[in-house]
Amino acid sequence: MTSASESARDPRDELRDCRNAIEVIDRRIVALLAQRVALGLRAADAKRRAGLPIIDASREAEVLRVAVDAAREEGLPIESVRDLFERIVRISRQAQEEQA
Repeated sequence: MTSASESARDPRDELRDCRNAIEVIDRRIVALLAQRVALGLRAADAKRRAGLPIIDASREAEVLRVAVDAAREEGLPIESVRDLFERIVRISRQAQEEQA
């Protein structure tokens, strides 16, 4: 149920507010991606010191499975989320390979 003040609000104002909120979220997503890459670099360093291979296909598969499960729980399109996380894993892998 909407209040009278909400229904009387100019839709352009609502659109502006939505776009501003989306921009804030987008910046948070980029900041989280940077944190994820930094952690991936730490993990790569630990793998090198442990004599383990940088690429761990089973771990990458687990990351994708967890992301797909989370997408399903949130009602998001599973294939789109899988594609997104494949790209995120690729970004992390590239950073780790460049660090070598």
